Amino acid sequence: MRCPRCQNLEDRVLDSRTVRDGQAIRRRRECIQCNKRFTTYEYIEPEEHKVRKRDGRLELYSREKLLKSIRIAFAKRPFHLDQLEQIVNQIENEIFVGENEISSSKIGELVMSIISKIDEVAYIRFASVYKRFQETGDFRSEISILRKENS
Repeated sequence: MRCPRCQNLEDRVLDSRTVRDGQAIRRRRECIQCNKRFTTYEYIEPEEHKVRKRDGRLELYSREKLLKSIRIAFAKRPFHLDQLEQIVNQIENEIFVGENEISSSKIGELVMSIISKIDEVAYIRFASVYKRFQETGDFRSEISILRKENS
């Protein structure tokens, strides 16, 4: 692994531990030449999954894109990035069981079902974009549905 400070290729591993529910390994390293400490992550290279968009296009699945949309929904809510990563892990574990292609609507519905149980504000934020709310009545009806489901 190349040192980010001096570009030396020799380092030693100080600590290794599993992260992302055993899906990755986090390694703490130290450069032999300049003693700079840095962190690396080792992942299994995932299969190439595709998402079928509403207009019929196929797009490569992007974990970062999913995480970004969930992060926006949870903005200024009392949640840490690690918790949001766990939500994405749960979604990925459900959507890619034996399938290489999934519809964006199935992903969106799964995200909404999971976050509706975690945080109502984040749910409404996500639903407003996913369901393309056009007026305040859309918010009201979604809130009433959410209240019925969670009572």
